[in-house]
Amino acid sequence: MNSIVSLKWLLARMYEADIVIVDCRFQLGKPASGREAYEEAHIPGAVYLDLEKDLSAPIEAHGGRHPLPDIAQLTGTFSRAGIGNDKRVVAYDDQGGAMASRLWWLLKYLGHEEVYVLDEGFTAWKNAGFPVNAEQRTLIPSPFFATVQHNLLVEMDEVREKLGHADVTLIDSREAPRYRGEVEPLDRKAGHIPGARNRFWAEGRGADGKWKDAEAQAARFEGLDKDRETIVYCGSGVTACPNVLALREAGFTNVRLYAGSWSDWISYEGNPIATGEEDREDE
Repeated sequence: MNSIVSLKWLLARMYEADIVIVDCRFQLGKPASGREAYEEAHIPGAVYLDLEKDLSAPIEAHGGRHPLPDIAQLTGTFSRAGIGNDKRVVAYDDQGGAMASRLWWLLKYLGHEEVYVLDEGFTAWKNAGFPVNAEQRTLIPSPFFATVQHNLLVEMDEVREKLGHADVTLIDSREAPRYRGEVEPLDRKAGHIPGARNRFWAEGRGADGKWKDAEAQAARFEGLDKDRETIVYCGSGVTACPNVLALREAGFTNVRLYAGSWSDWISYEGNPIATGEEDREDE
């Protein structure tokens, strides 16, 4: 089974005892809006996890705008939310899957395989006439034990060491103008990591808002070697996650997240920066 589940799939299973539904709605620049939306209405039984309070660590000099949480902190968060090792987790948001994919990746990183992203998101669920309410259920903690998958993560020094290596593909998940360095609304320097290809994360969805199937995802990454080490980044390590998911759906076998991403890369003086178009296919 792939990592994307349909609205009807969840509707049929939402009350099963081993299902944990997680609301991940969050808007950059409006940090309270996600929880406010959750408190107004959510999928029945869903728990809320906040991108910045629960799924990121506090910002420091390095690590980017959404640093990875400490593993002990993260396992505690999951345990308190009722996400035990025996649970199936379905994450949703209203941001095209970006925030839900962050939770998906974090759980995969900690060795939890039974985690899925809800296709289309909350508004589509509500518009379909499926149930919503504002009730917040009492959380029953469930022990979560991490088995960290270190191969899924890459740190800045390793990215720098691998620049220019023919056996490594680097993918920048931001919009093309940010990749080219023409605009930079969030970070203090514009451009991209030298050698990176640009594959905007939101293009993993079709015009109907649904995730593209495996064949269409593979077409997005055509020309890239599926067996080559593939390192994915974005601005802060969040919207890279849906690209990681898409690459896995497309059959890429060695996909790693540079969690600190661009905001971490530029925090180190001397790291090289490229601008303009650099996205040519393999020779």
